[in-house]
Amino acid sequence: MSAAPSAATERPSRYDAVVVVSFGGPDGPDDVIPFLENVLRGRNVPRERMLEVAEHYQHFGGTSPINAQNVALLAALREELARSGPHLPVYWGNRNWHPLLTDTLREMADAGVKRAIAFVTSGFSCYSGCRQYRENIAAACAPLGERAPQVDKIRVFFNHPGFVRPMAANVRRALERFPAGDRAAVPVLFTAHSIPQSMADGSRYVAQLQESCRLVAAEAGVTDWKLVYQSRSGPPTQPWLEPDICDEIRGLHARGVRRVVVSPIGFISDHMEVLYDLDTEAAAVCEELGVEMARAATVGTAPEFVTMVRDLIAERAWDLPDRPAIGLLPASHDVCPLDCCPAPQRPPAAGRPA
Repeated sequence: MSAAPSAATERPSRYDAVVVVSFGGPDGPDDVIPFLENVLRGRNVPRERMLEVAEHYQHFGGTSPINAQNVALLAALREELARSGPHLPVYWGNRNWHPLLTDTLREMADAGVKRAIAFVTSGFSCYSGCRQYRENIAAACAPLGERAPQVDKIRVFFNHPGFVRPMAANVRRALERFPAGDRAAVPVLFTAHSIPQSMADGSRYVAQLQESCRLVAAEAGVTDWKLVYQSRSGPPTQPWLEPDICDEIRGLHARGVRRVVVSPIGFISDHMEVLYDLDTEAAAVCEELGVEMARAATVGTAPEFVTMVRDLIAERAWDLPDRPAIGLLPASHDVCPLDCCPAPQRPPAAGRPA
């Protein structure tokens, strides 16, 4: 951990605020449908599918844990910045639910913020995990005119040691739930959110996920692992990334596997798509088949991960030359090219010509 400079000697920062940008989630049963309508606006997702997903939230009282988890991350990050610098205020804005980015950017402008650095709670590059957030920020700034802060996004962190090491520790802890003599034979399924194939083709999403899985597996001492996907929501006619985790579990069972570790590497916190799609649906498949499943935790507010977020802020705020990254791929770029992570091709709605 970097030593904290005193307030009198801290180097000047290129930014005067930090904003944590996330997906958002409902705070109660009445929020679920409006929240999902925000999520699905402009997308060709049947209403029946939306209502099906709504039931996932209602299964947990209509409340997504992502909000409480972001509050915990904000508190940990503020403490880390207060201890080690840069000494910047930290704001929070969501894409789909309160606090909405439009309100947060207005609050920042009212406070006189001119330039901010954004930490987006997604460690991998694709349209929905990177470019769309930048578009959301730009849309939230537009009504503010000349008062709008300039907001720069932090690079993705799929191969940063501060992400890889705590994820590997979580995998090791999950493996420890099995007898010591059996652990070497237990496969690890790393899961990430499935996305349309056209979105994947325009980004480095799969390559970054594969590299992150490889790094975490190596750090955890795991040799039997595979990247799988979850949470598909598109129409059946649209190709999405596969294999699906539940299909993979069935395939492992058919080959005689009776224990498995599931690690949600594509998520930084245990929000709804982890609680329902893994802890509920995938766990039910395992129970049906007689497969013992241990689910590894996400990074959440692991101290090494929070320090990583602080370091990513510091490298931009203080214009530091080093960009820590491990493995075969270089550190991601600081500034996204104009053609980076284009939007996926949308399939035509039913009854409408292509």
